[in-house]
Amino acid sequence: MLNIEAIRTAKVSSSPYPYCVITNSILKDSLSSVASSFPAISHPGSIPMERINYEPLFGQLLAQLEGDELRQIIAEKFDIDLIEKPTMVTFRGVMRQKDGRIHTDSKTKLITVLLYFNNEWHSADGQLRILNNGQDLDNYVAEIPPLLGTMVIFKVTDNCWHGHTALEGKRLSIQMNYLTGNTAKNKHQFFHNLSTRIKNLFNSNY
Repeated sequence: MLNIEAIRTAKVSSSPYPYCVITNSILKDSLSSVASSFPAISHPGSIPMERINYEPLFGQLLAQLEGDELRQIIAEKFDIDLIEKPTMVTFRGVMRQKDGRIHTDSKTKLITVLLYFNNEWHSADGQLRILNNGQDLDNYVAEIPPLLGTMVIFKVTDNCWHGHTALEGKRLSIQMNYLTGNTAKNKHQFFHNLSTRIKNLFNSNY
């Protein structure tokens, strides 16, 4: 399902930090089936893959994302050792006004892979910005709409600032991270699972 050749040949930009954008990361023949099989998500926040019910077809995409071929390609593109590094996959489907604030990813993450699933995107808001600093959301080198098949990969550095302007509503994505080790993975999973349980409890009361 992944367009491996497009990912392999995508150019890595070095400024302000190493990143690349692949607008056709899913093969054309798979776009429709992948889009229609994205899991239904009704509450905000990052939801661990283990807490999502998804169709077998979507499971095939996830398996390829976490597979050895993509791991090797990313390791070579970003000149980083990813051998035996654990992965963590989370889903997003609903955005809140507070989401998208400027941030860098935690130091327990080595590489971040973002894959988007929106069939169309007409809003000027909610487009990922690769930022030059941690203060100014308008000081960016790239702005990427979250359209179906668009993949963003970046190396986690002290200055990997990114974010997007606020919006509320549907914004479909997967985030996969290669982590420093299993201790980091267990920690991230614990907090994501706890957050998901709290949101589910809150939503069930309203």
